[in-house]
Amino acid sequence: MIERYTRPEMGRIWSEQNRINKWLEVEIAVCEAWAVRGVIPEEDITAIRKATVSLERMLEIEKETDHDVIAFLRATGETVGEAARFIHLGLTSTDVVDTALSLQVKEAGALLRQDVVELTEAITRRALEHRNTIMIGRTHGMHAEPTTFGYKLAIWVDEMRRHLERLDAACDTMAVGKLSGAVGTHANIPPDIEADVCKLLGLSTAAVSTQTLQRDRHADFITTLALIGASLEKFSTEIRHLQRTEVREVEEPFHEKQQGSSAMPHKRNPHRSERIAGFARMLRGHAITALENVALWHERDISHSSTERVIFPDACILLDYALAEMTEIIGKLVVFPQQMLYNLESSGGLTFSQQVLLKLVEKGLGRQEAYKLVQKHAMKAWRERGSFIENLRSDPEITTRLSDEEIQGVFDYAYHLKYIDVAFERLDLKN
Repeated sequence: MIERYTRPEMGRIWSEQNRINKWLEVEIAVCEAWAVRGVIPEEDITAIRKATVSLERMLEIEKETDHDVIAFLRATGETVGEAARFIHLGLTSTDVVDTALSLQVKEAGALLRQDVVELTEAITRRALEHRNTIMIGRTHGMHAEPTTFGYKLAIWVDEMRRHLERLDAACDTMAVGKLSGAVGTHANIPPDIEADVCKLLGLSTAAVSTQTLQRDRHADFITTLALIGASLEKFSTEIRHLQRTEVREVEEPFHEKQQGSSAMPHKRNPHRSERIAGFARMLRGHAITALENVALWHERDISHSSTERVIFPDACILLDYALAEMTEIIGKLVVFPQQMLYNLESSGGLTFSQQVLLKLVEKGLGRQEAYKLVQKHAMKAWRERGSFIENLRSDPEITTRLSDEEIQGVFDYAYHLKYIDVAFERLDLKN
């Protein structure tokens, strides 16, 4: 991932140096297990514990070997001396690479988890702040019935809580190691070594494996990140729509010296939300690749390997950036309650049409007859930009069934919002 979208800590996790550091961590842990069993002498395990690996030296060797793990082993061995003969004992490359990748995902997952928590907390604060900030709810992009901005955000809180559960589950699925040899049969490295090493590394042990960990685990993790990204795109799309000039109910933070357009000085574009939408598209692409990686030939091939060098760092780095970006957008989002109310009232009371319909049905009118009657006056108000309530008051078919007081009583925002608090109670959202 380019530096522009790479936050330092997540970038460190997916650096090449950290990658081979994790390889070395796995190799040393295996040597420790062999040493406990008396296979590696004390003086040799002491030397192995001091092993280091130079990325520069490894890459130099790889030009010759065209095999990164062999280059890694040779570069590491140069720092150990004769004891290097015990490093990689009974292992195959994928034992090290897959187990080390699980360690990296464990680190990255913990960081992403904190990002999700912080975003959820930010949305929660704004939901409570705007619990009673009335606005128009839209369906198909059209005015429907009143809601509140806080209620809209409460729905996002609930969604992010589900994502936290999904992320935890996906990270647990990925927190698995395998050290079972060339086709997974433990022919050259016994299962008890594998179990001890995984425990030492803080991983679970794969119950069974081929030469690789099965890639449904990896697809589960990447698709979970893509799903979180899809929700971020949903949030950002809502913000973009609400920021449109004709709507202007919310606005992304825009600092004093910021410039929105190279050509038009007046522009205040929702570019950060647009950026997040782009990230979500990339994450979905990585999810497709992860799903394609599930099917490998027989006990292993490496068609997945090249893609995972890209999709794992990129997906984690992108989502880390996007979550932090959305947290700041939500935290500093400018909300215009008066504009929300203005837009709500701009449709001339049409948002109360369902309540008029229900009131007429309650008075004994057939539903379809009542629907057509109300629709007639709603369409007239729509075409003429007139007052819906005045249209109703002028129709004897309605006034013979509903008193003026009953008609007026229907046009009450409180009716629409009487159960808003229930959502906050169900979510246990409190100031």
